[in-house]
Amino acid sequence: MSVERALIVIALIGGLVGGYLLARAHRRADLPLPVHHILLPFTGTEISRRALDAALRLAHAEGATLMPAYLATVPKRLPLDCAIPSEAEKAMPMLEVIEQRATGQGVAVDARVERGRSYRHALARLLDREDFDRVIVPAAPESRAGLTGDDLVWLLEKAPAEVLILRPSPEDERYVSWSKT
Repeated sequence: MSVERALIVIALIGGLVGGYLLARAHRRADLPLPVHHILLPFTGTEISRRALDAALRLAHAEGATLMPAYLATVPKRLPLDCAIPSEAEKAMPMLEVIEQRATGQGVAVDARVERGRSYRHALARLLDREDFDRVIVPAAPESRAGLTGDDLVWLLEKAPAEVLILRPSPEDERYVSWSKT
């Protein structure tokens, strides 16, 4: 009888341990995956303040690194890897402004400039080269230059991550910008 009781006790303990491990693994599967990098592509010398603030809030809340990426266009007559000082003049001050705002909110920044023949081509190159968990795209009104509606649809289809497109209300004219004074 004592052998039978010992086997029953061992079976019960094994069942409890197995059930605990199974429940623990299931609980982990229900948790959202952590976000490590948030891509914020932009063009030009200004970005929607709403989109930037949303990206900073999410990065801060999730402990993620913000990856602002200036999309630079290179004319077809030039090699893709040539120097583009006019684009650098626009990109670097904007990246600096974004980095200052992020640092003020305790958000890590990993900025970059990506070249392409068009904004979409630059974005495609960025999608191929970088790892990120979320993309936050500021959608500009038609009157402003930047990614078009077709580019945004393309991004929704091609991005290997969550995509948030943020368009402020038409009355919202708040932008973060840099300009020579």
